Amino acid sequence: MWACCAPWDCARTEQGRHPPKLDMAENLNNSRKRLLDPTERLSEILFGLIMVLTFTCTFSAAQAGRVEVRKMLLGALGCNLAWGIIDAVFYLMGCFSERGHSRLTFQAVRKATDPGEARRILADAIPPVLASVLPESEFEAMRQKLLLMPEPAGRPRLVADNWMAALGVFLLVSLSTFPVAIPFLFFTDAQQALRISNGVAIVMMFVCGYWFGEYSGLRPWKTGVAMVVLGAAMVGVTIVFGG
Repeated sequence: MWACCAPWDCARTEQGRHPPKLDMAENLNNSRKRLLDPTERLSEILFGLIMVLTFTCTFSAAQAGRVEVRKMLLGALGCNLAWGIIDAVFYLMGCFSERGHSRLTFQAVRKATDPGEARRILADAIPPVLASVLPESEFEAMRQKLLLMPEPAGRPRLVADNWMAALGVFLLVSLSTFPVAIPFLFFTDAQQALRISNGVAIVMMFVCGYWFGEYSGLRPWKTGVAMVVLGAAMVGVTIVFGG
C-alpha cells in the first residue's frame, strides 16, 4: 500500500496520455504515481468499515436510549478519526522510507563495479514479472542512464502527492463511518436503526468485494459474497479480542 516509484521510473501515464519528459535526477525526488491505487482505497474503506462495525455490533439496541446511541456514535466517529490520522502517518512514513530506499538502490547501481551485479540490483528493484521478460540489453541501458545521472541534491523528501494521498487515507477511513452510522441519526427506534445499519454495512462490503473482484480478475459476484463473509469474520475476531 505504501509503495512509491523507483528512481528510474518515469511518470505514469493517465488515461493513455504520455507524461512530459522530466530530468532523470529530478525524477528521483519528484516521480509521480496515482495518489492511491484501487487496492489501497479498498483497504482503507474496509478498515474504517470494520472499525465502526465493532461499535454497532456490540451495541445493545434493545435497551438503548438517545444518550446511549449518542455515546456509541461519538465513540465510533472518534475511533475512526484517530485511526485515520494514524494510518495517514504510517502511509507518509512508508513513502519517505521508499524514497530513501530508492536512493540507496540508485547509489548501489552507480557504485557496482561489475555490470552483472548492477543488473541484479535493478532486477530486484522492479516487479518480478517485468524482470523475467526484460533482456539484458534493457537492464544495461537502464544502468547506463543511471550512471549519467548526477547525484540528487539534499535528502529524500515528501512531495505534494504524498500529502494528498495521506489526506485521502484519512478521509477514506473516517468517512466510511457515516453510511453505517447515519440510520441511528434518523430513526428513533434503535433496533430498526441497527437493522438498517447492518444492511448498509453488508451492501458496502459486497460492493467493495465486487470492485476488488473486477480489479483482480476474479468473479465479481463471488468475490463480493466472499468479502461479506470475510468482513463479518474480521469484525467477529476484533470483538472477541476486545477491539
